[in-house]
Amino acid sequence: MALSTIDQKILELLQTDFPIISKPYVEIGKQMGISEDDVIARIGEQKATGLVRQVGPVVDAASLGFKTTLVAMSMPEDGLDKASDLINEHPGVSHAYKRAHHFNFWYTLALPGSADADAEVQKIADKVGSKEAFSLPALKIFKLRAYFSMTDSDRTEFDSTNNGSATNAQVDLTDADRAVINALQQELPLVSRPYADMATQADMSEDEFLAVARSLLARGVFRRYGAAVNHHKAGFAANAMTAWIAPPDKVEEAGAKLAALREVSHCYERRTNPAWAYNIFAMIHAHSKDECQQIVDRMCAEMGLNDYLMLFSTQEFKKIRTKYLV
Repeated sequence: MALSTIDQKILELLQTDFPIISKPYVEIGKQMGISEDDVIARIGEQKATGLVRQVGPVVDAASLGFKTTLVAMSMPEDGLDKASDLINEHPGVSHAYKRAHHFNFWYTLALPGSADADAEVQKIADKVGSKEAFSLPALKIFKLRAYFSMTDSDRTEFDSTNNGSATNAQVDLTDADRAVINALQQELPLVSRPYADMATQADMSEDEFLAVARSLLARGVFRRYGAAVNHHKAGFAANAMTAWIAPPDKVEEAGAKLAALREVSHCYERRTNPAWAYNIFAMIHAHSKDECQQIVDRMCAEMGLNDYLMLFSTQEFKKIRTKYLV
């Protein structure tokens, strides 16, 4: 999409530094040199065109006692619609894609910590008629940060709060924390004081609500607060989930190198199984498949790893932020 310089800057700010204050659009306007009404109108246009999917918190599932995993299924072509319908109804599924591979249906699943993830994966597979399905939980997180630069800046957005671990520790929550978490997980309205009604829902003053929200961000319960962007509409037409086979002594180096790339939004070491030997995953976003391939070729040379798969997404079935009610 063709965007003005101001719209590009707004979109970048929406992804990184959205203000958790009473009148956030006034503050954005000050940074851009435009009025509050103009900011609201411009964001409204970005949402109307589908460029911005939503504005809200990105929750760290582990801090609330939830666990997440990536799931692969092999589905016949005539069964994809049935699988998509079921996945769209499942509250624990946030992302689901068709990818060009024998395992062609991939989705992310969030469950309470006490749940049996493998049993839930098998239950879903049985319902949709998949004869092959498995869970690939993260063993280490090297990067978890989707950011799409609209300018020529070399800025790298990098969330290293996990320091290579698979999960954060569960956080002790107050009643106020829970009220804010539950109220804040909704689309931010395009009004002058967008948090006011949320504060009322939480039975709190606006100032108290915002203070707790900022505290949750500082404590890592919210990884960030900002926009989810449609990468296709932002000009990143190619989306390649790339997986390498890395020996144990190469895992840390490979994860660090991949995480440092601005084109990589997510990077993990994941559990393997007899049907899937690839343990290092990186989600690569680029303007074309050729550009993705160039990035992968360069990284293979730098990491000394050549056994890999590139799985391009060919259809999006679901992409939302999971709502964690506590």
